[in-house]
Amino acid sequence: MDTVEILPIKIELLRYRIYEDNILLVESETQKTIKISTSKIFEKGKKEKDTTKLQKDYSIETHLQVASSQIKELFMQLKEMITSLDEAIIEEAKAKYIAYKLTTNFVDIVIQKNAIKAFLNVPSGKLNDAYDIARDLTKPKPIGHWGNGDYEVLVKNEDELKKLFELIKQSYNYNK
Repeated sequence: MDTVEILPIKIELLRYRIYEDNILLVESETQKTIKISTSKIFEKGKKEKDTTKLQKDYSIETHLQVASSQIKELFMQLKEMITSLDEAIIEEAKAKYIAYKLTTNFVDIVIQKNAIKAFLNVPSGKLNDAYDIARDLTKPKPIGHWGNGDYEVLVKNEDELKKLFELIKQSYNYNK
């Protein structure tokens, strides 16, 4: 018996359309968790590890639980700004961050109590940071972090949020 048949898995459904001039459009549908009964496989009475929830679902609300009310409000503004860039942008809550992506993540957001940390998926040296607010995580030597990209920006107020959004637009354009 295959493991896929007994464990809960996420299945991503894709919808595709073929247009004239050999143009293929692939759209992602919502992910659905499939639960399969394992009662016939494992003997009753034996204490086994709980396998019904091996893939944990994360949510925006879970990330926002640590944030102050000001940071929650800033995040909601930022979320609206990011999703207004393109209707195809996917927002995906991960264990350590919230990803915004098209085919690949262009910005990852980490919610903190009194700040928002953004990781921009732009290679070192390619970001035009006129405000000098982005930290290059590759210099002087690489720094490990959650999320994608070589730049980190810390935001604590609305003025910084607007500056961050200018950099996010660069990352969006670089990754689309």
